[in-house]
Amino acid sequence: MVHRILIVTAVAAEADSVSAGLGLGEPELLALPGGLTLRRHDGRLDVLVGGVGPAAVAAATGTALAYGTLTGDPYGYGLVVSAGIAGGFQPAAPLGSVVVSSAIVAADLGAETPDGYLAVEELGFGRSVHPVPEALTRRITAALEAAGGPPYALAPVLTVSTVTGTAGRAAELAERHPTAAAEAMEGFGVAEAAAPYGVPVVEIRAVSNAVGPRDRAAWRIGEALGALRHTFELLGSTVFVEAHA
Repeated sequence: MVHRILIVTAVAAEADSVSAGLGLGEPELLALPGGLTLRRHDGRLDVLVGGVGPAAVAAATGTALAYGTLTGDPYGYGLVVSAGIAGGFQPAAPLGSVVVSSAIVAADLGAETPDGYLAVEELGFGRSVHPVPEALTRRITAALEAAGGPPYALAPVLTVSTVTGTAGRAAELAERHPTAAAEAMEGFGVAEAAAPYGVPVVEIRAVSNAVGPRDRAAWRIGEALGALRHTFELLGSTVFVEAHA
C-alpha cells in the first residue's frame, strides 16, 4: 500500500515553493480543524502551513495526523517532512545550500546551570533528539547527487525557540552541537507530533542566512526559497513514495 507524505512548513511562502517544486498542478484544498488548510497534490502528497515555532507547528502537525486517523483515511501517512528555509552554520552550510537532517535536535530544551547547559534528558525528562532513519537520508541525498542538485550537507538540524542573533550565541550552539549545519524553529515540533504515530520525520532546509549576528541586509530569502523549490523538483513524489510504499 502506498502511504501519503505530509510536508509541513512554517509559512505560506515556503509551502508555495514546495508545491511549485512538486510540479503536480493545482492541489485539492482540504479544511482541517483549527482553520488549517491541507494542500493535497496527486492524492498523496500533502503540504501544510503549520505556523512558526515548535509549539504551533506541533499542534498543526498533530491535527493533520489525527484528522487522517479519525476520518478513516485508508492510506495514512508514511513520512512527515519538515521543510523550509533556515540559518546555516558557516562554513558547513553556505547560503543557497540545502541541509538534510541526520537528526532533529531541540537545542534549547533544557536548563542553564552554573556549570553549563543541561539537556532535558540530563534533567530526567523527555528527549531532545529525534534521529532520522539512515535509509531515508541515503535515498534523499542520493537523489540530490544523481540530479546535480544544490550543494547539500547531511547533518543535525537544530530547533530553537529564539533565532540566533549574536556571535556569542552562535559560538555557544556550535560548541554544544559541533556537527550541526542549520538552525530553524519547527523541526522538533513536527517530529514530536509524529512520534506517537510511529511515522518517521526528516527535515529539509534551504539556507537563507548565516547563523550569527542578525544582519537582514545579508539574508538571501529569495535564493533560499528557490533552492527549496529546486530540491523538491528533484526529489518529487517518486523518491518519497517509493521510500514508503
